[in-house]
Amino acid sequence: MDLQLKGKTALILGGSKGLGRGVADALAAEGVAVALVARGQEGLSRAVSEITSRGAKAAGFAADLANWPSIEDAANAARKQLGAIDILLNNSGGPPPSGVAGVSAKVWEEQFNAMVLPLFRITDLLLGDMRARKWGRILNVASMSVVEPIATIGVSNTLRSAIVGWAKTLATETARDGITVNTLLPGPIATDRTVQLSRAAAARENISVEQAIKRSADSIPVGRLGTPAEFGAVAAFLASPLAAYVTGSLIRVDGGAIRSV
Repeated sequence: MDLQLKGKTALILGGSKGLGRGVADALAAEGVAVALVARGQEGLSRAVSEITSRGAKAAGFAADLANWPSIEDAANAARKQLGAIDILLNNSGGPPPSGVAGVSAKVWEEQFNAMVLPLFRITDLLLGDMRARKWGRILNVASMSVVEPIATIGVSNTLRSAIVGWAKTLATETARDGITVNTLLPGPIATDRTVQLSRAAAARENISVEQAIKRSADSIPVGRLGTPAEFGAVAAFLASPLAAYVTGSLIRVDGGAIRSV
């Protein structure tokens, strides 16, 4: 299927690996020029090299979501090099495992400033161009935990839920400008984050990391972890003109892991 995305430009936060890289690969395959933003220059350079080797257009920009000036500089450099941004993937890392009781105010503030606030700010930075062109796609990566909270990642449950509320409100405000805003809810997908959480579970329960990952996979109706490529395929469709009537939605990419309807 032709997703009618050729000639568009995307800015992808966390684009050098994991879910962000899966989205970058899917969009690049559709003819989208992709600007990848991530902290590590080595990973960025590798990702850009691999994408451009397939004939796609890509550029990398090192920045840290916890350092707003670096993100603003990266976004402006991407626009200067590749042109106005049509598609934005808001994708932030997750905090260490924890509950919510007894979490210090400092942790809440630091994680909000790293996971949530920069997504709001970069969206506002790019929204004007999208409105002027009457076309744009804003995709947010949250988690299945905003529907079915996971006890061991309480801070993440809370802060990603804030993104959901913001995104739903923004979708209403931008719908008549030709801009859609949707939030993807990944379940267990084979990424570094899944390994991190499995390592924490293994330490708590005195089992191996491999056992923890297998247990997670066995609990999913499809019987396995998802892949970044599968996640990227869903994101690419939502970014396309074909999905113009989908906005303000939570899209589950979880292999059926969420038990509620």
